[in-house]
Amino acid sequence: MKGVIFNILEEMVEEHCGMAVWNEILNENLSDDGVYTASESYPDEKLFSLVGAVCDRTKLPMEKVVGDFGEFLFTGLASRHPTFLENPTDLKSFLKSIHSVIHVEVRKLYDNPNLPSFEYNEPDSDVLVMTYRSPRKLCILAEGLVRGAAAHYKTNIEINHPVCMHKGADCCELHVRFLP
Repeated sequence: MKGVIFNILEEMVEEHCGMAVWNEILNENLSDDGVYTASESYPDEKLFSLVGAVCDRTKLPMEKVVGDFGEFLFTGLASRHPTFLENPTDLKSFLKSIHSVIHVEVRKLYDNPNLPSFEYNEPDSDVLVMTYRSPRKLCILAEGLVRGAAAHYKTNIEINHPVCMHKGADCCELHVRFLP
């Protein structure tokens, strides 16, 4: 996992719980100094351990913390890379550009970013089905990122997640309905 993800998790915890809580989490859960360089790679398990500690501290379920982090992550990544948001003028165009445009650009910025893959289907004009594949199984994070993007584009959506790797499927399907 790239250090930028750790950096944004730190920002979220500090914003919602305070710097002291972040420092306590680091002291209790890490054998290193907890300093993450944005472009460096770190073991996924470190991030999962930190998120688990956030859940313990806040007494919130993992799905809630990971989903909320996805929303916060969108804002953090958008502020660091605003050019990714220049061309897509609406949410649906942005979502459809993730795999073929944004992930291509991310690969130029970061060595071996280990990104998920997405495929798209539009069964109706107001529905986009995003098929998500990743060995990390961070589909709840992806849902949060979609919600963060919807807030950025000021678009009301409804997300359903009827197919999920956590329930034995080989992929996840995020059904995004664009509401009036």
